[in-house]
Amino acid sequence: MNSQQSSNPNYPEKVEHVYTFQITKGQQPERVDAFITRSIEHATRNRVQKAIDRGAVLVNGEVTKANYKIRPGDHLTVTVMKPPPLQLVPEDLPLEVLYEDQDLLVVNKAAGMPVHPGIGNRVGTLVNAVLWHTGQRQAIDVLQRRESWEDTDDTDETAYADDGVLRPGIVHRLDKDTSGVMVVGKSYAVTMALAEQFAQRTVSREYVALAWGVVRDDRRLIEASIGRSTRDRTLMQVVDRGGKYAATEVTVVERYDAATLVTCNLRTGRTHQIRVHLASVRHPIVGDPGYGGREAAVLAIHHLYRLQAKAALQVIHRQALHARSLGFTHPRTGERMEFSAPVPADMVEAILALRPTGVGPLPPCVTGSQPLDASHKAMDDRRGSDVDSE
Repeated sequence: MNSQQSSNPNYPEKVEHVYTFQITKGQQPERVDAFITRSIEHATRNRVQKAIDRGAVLVNGEVTKANYKIRPGDHLTVTVMKPPPLQLVPEDLPLEVLYEDQDLLVVNKAAGMPVHPGIGNRVGTLVNAVLWHTGQRQAIDVLQRRESWEDTDDTDETAYADDGVLRPGIVHRLDKDTSGVMVVGKSYAVTMALAEQFAQRTVSREYVALAWGVVRDDRRLIEASIGRSTRDRTLMQVVDRGGKYAATEVTVVERYDAATLVTCNLRTGRTHQIRVHLASVRHPIVGDPGYGGREAAVLAIHHLYRLQAKAALQVIHRQALHARSLGFTHPRTGERMEFSAPVPADMVEAILALRPTGVGPLPPCVTGSQPLDASHKAMDDRRGSDVDSE
């Protein structure tokens, strides 16, 4: 770990964690490296070998070799360096609240803010901000999810996506660099009721995206299963086998010379769904570094329009994707509620860089003036069910 990381609360100094094993009767002779690899979750032969080489594995108090064969009565200790356990730390962070009552909170999440803590994102998240906003002042200790060999800094934003302890009140998720509307439950009962609406597909969600290239069809449905990328485990990809079914409705709002402004409605809600689907049809989102939306995309643009494309990338340094609207039924009152937030300034600047001058005012989906009931027309039977999206 470098000095910059050691002073960063997202990358605290690692601490010693010692595993101990008492070999019992009936244990067959087995190489010590093989025994440790299968006994500690996430351990690998390579990691175990390195630990043995640096003297971090002891048998009966003595440094050992990888080919030593354990026997009944042996006492093993394995010392690894791991990040300290995660805490939920309330933080007084900027939080744009669209609506709040005793049961729930609706916010417009800023781009650059992770939704929940995880390794590499211990502070500065929406959860940290919501805890402070709702009156929590003391840090909350979080038990480690499992006894595992985690001796590397994991910056995978999705690694803790299913850990309810680390995401109190969170029923759906936006990527760190995706902005937009989110709802947060203030109690367990309300959180579960909201989660059930996502599961039953009664929640409406619309996104605004700026995609490279000219999208031909006014309206299209992208259906393609999504799974973990084989090249980078922090990313996703369209797969033929082993993935999860995903479907995204894409509607063209405006076409420009080098890009297209679209709205996207989710029939499902897979991780990175909109980003993956648009990239799969050769229309990656402008500015998206993970799915070919930056410099590589500019090279595919006609040379007459590359200056516009480069100008757009100079003003936006993330994917041009915004969760414009969210609709759900209030768990306690039964009232149907709809919320929206206008497209943020950096995305508007990117649109203006690509949009011809003199074509009139920006469309309502950008400014936030579009009626919500119209934007979700004909979506009642086709809404997404999963908590992770884009």
